[in-house]
Amino acid sequence: MATRRMTTAAAFRCTECGWTSPKWAGRCGECQQWGTVVEAAETTGIVRSVTPVAPAAGRAARPITTIDTTEAPRRTSGVGEFDRVLGGGIVPGAAVLLSGEPGVGKSTLLLEVAAQSARAGRRVLYASGEESTAQIRLRAERTGALDDELFLASETDLATILGHVDEVQPELLIVDSVQTVSSSMSDGLAGHPSQVREVASTLIRVAKDRALPIVIVGHVTKDGSIAGPRILEHLVDVVCHFEGDRQTSLRFIRTQKNRFGPTDEVGCFDMTGAGIEEVPDPSRLFLGNGKPVAGTCVTIALEGRRALPVEVQALTVATTAPNPRRVVSGVDSSRVAMILAILERRGRVRLSDKDVYVSTVGGVRLVEPGADLAIAIAIATALREQAIRHDVAAVGELSLSGEIRPVSQASQRRTEAARLGYRTILDERSGGIADALRLVGAHAAAPVDDGDVPDF
Repeated sequence: MATRRMTTAAAFRCTECGWTSPKWAGRCGECQQWGTVVEAAETTGIVRSVTPVAPAAGRAARPITTIDTTEAPRRTSGVGEFDRVLGGGIVPGAAVLLSGEPGVGKSTLLLEVAAQSARAGRRVLYASGEESTAQIRLRAERTGALDDELFLASETDLATILGHVDEVQPELLIVDSVQTVSSSMSDGLAGHPSQVREVASTLIRVAKDRALPIVIVGHVTKDGSIAGPRILEHLVDVVCHFEGDRQTSLRFIRTQKNRFGPTDEVGCFDMTGAGIEEVPDPSRLFLGNGKPVAGTCVTIALEGRRALPVEVQALTVATTAPNPRRVVSGVDSSRVAMILAILERRGRVRLSDKDVYVSTVGGVRLVEPGADLAIAIAIATALREQAIRHDVAAVGELSLSGEIRPVSQASQRRTEAARLGYRTILDERSGGIADALRLVGAHAAAPVDDGDVPDF
């Protein structure tokens, strides 16, 4: 057996990037992260080379064309919106990491997933390191998530959780959360980067060996990224983020990584007093009462692959202040400022003596440029105090020259608009912003005094 002798030793290692140093440092010299340099086991002395070992029977390398994909069929979780972001269901042996802000509803969502899977006849083990079994039972009673095939365990020791897995033999394992579980095979307290790495690695290894799908809850930091070593996201198969505004009941789940499906799907949920509910058709959440009102316009926004109709509302108020107010909610303030400049210069809409308020309905946030035209029309009709018909929608990006530019997935947006009953779509085919405003007058809900085409 060949051997070699190491001449140097690194006593400290960065848990984020692997940078090594002979002495401790508060900040990593490679990735510049603070507090990630920890003591590592010294590797001095004789290091023996690895002796090749023949693979076990049935595990020999095979040509990719001979591998049968039917060995890993997807299983539905019972929650359609969760299955949507996973790519159609849970793959046996898959490791799913779910992150989100505290209190957003991660545990409630996973308890619903566990209950629906249990009702389908699949045994589920829910291991919580944050709540007692009695607390989980109380929440399950409130949300209607009681089933004999759903097993609960309140444990923070990894070995004990694995013992429960051997005893219960579940078909789905949920661990809430990885930062609360510790392993005796690693030093440090629970939540320490080395502990998180060891716990996650062990759980994922068990999942692969037993074809047991596992969902792991992960905490987030102040900036919204997943806490712990970055390697955690590399180890798992799927990374999902559960998000929402505490002021509204709307919740979205998005995939940031998916080895078994797309990463641009979005699941929509509604948090209620009775738990969490799926929203297969979220159009009702983002639209008003349907009556034509001055200062409103509907746009078709994209959330992942899903086209959603969103109503934009605007209000203009005369002011004598030298600096008029610009207040927004659900849209980007800098984008609204640019749209106001385009309206003033290219659309001949005087707004320098008006306070302008812009908001979306339902708490949704519009960040894509495809909503520019709808925002501009809402502001212009608010100034004119003229409503447009309820079957008119606007989709388009505004350039500084006043041109309406096309947006991505335009055909999908038009199809969704037609399905919802919007017969007129204002987009890049309408010309420039001045032409679009004239068309808005032609599609007004009520006639105006100065003809069919109002002068904005």
